[in-house]
Amino acid sequence: MKHASSSRVSRELQGHVLLLGLDRVAKRNAFDLDLLNELSLAYGEFDRNENARVAVVFGHGEHFTAGLDLINVAHTMAQGWQAPLGGCDPWGVFAGPRVSKPVIVAAQGYCLTIGIELMLAADINLCASNTRFAQMEVQRGIFPFGGATLRLHQIAGWGNAMRWLLTGDEFDAHEALRLGLVQEVMASEDLLPRALTLANRIASQAPLGVQATLMSARQARNEGETAAAAGLPALVEKLLNSEDAKEGVRAMLEKRPGVFKGV
Repeated sequence: MKHASSSRVSRELQGHVLLLGLDRVAKRNAFDLDLLNELSLAYGEFDRNENARVAVVFGHGEHFTAGLDLINVAHTMAQGWQAPLGGCDPWGVFAGPRVSKPVIVAAQGYCLTIGIELMLAADINLCASNTRFAQMEVQRGIFPFGGATLRLHQIAGWGNAMRWLLTGDEFDAHEALRLGLVQEVMASEDLLPRALTLANRIASQAPLGVQATLMSARQARNEGETAAAAGLPALVEKLLNSEDAKEGVRAMLEKRPGVFKGV
């Protein structure tokens, strides 16, 4: 059910999937300080919620987000504002821990600046065919500080990343797909249903296995293959001795779907 505890981010738990909705519709979901803080807190709530296994982040209204509300945040940012320690860091570059569970972003309409960087920090990205992207900080005399300079070239290649980062030009959903920023493009009316289908598919898997897979892959991306390889034996030992692994074997032998509890 939907919770109204936040004026900026809606929460709705459907089974094991938590929907997090950017809800500043009158401003095209542009990020002011409240939205930045509340999304961080919502990520933290998701990470601590034992019933929530996958999060889907979307935007209420016609747009995912118009990016940063510079009028609201520029002065505070210049003084060194960072995301609060009480939540998780949705961008992976501010203060605070990273969420340990899978995050899917479903974008439509405007997906600008820090919205793109939110996708770069997510695990899977979907978008509607009407989505328009731009990382136009250079046009405002600043630069992408939410992770685009760290991650976009890793998925799109150096030249492709510099093409869009150094011009601030707008690009469409099909270019985002070509770059690898998104994995699927679809009609806007199919966006959330598809995101939920994918999230439920992931949520049906063994939670310990999903989180271990994420942990290992992220470590390989961020620290290199050698560091990730060093951590594999401990992860394998932990999972092989888990109740979920025993249930997985039983389910295979009995030719039925596994019923996993994350233990």
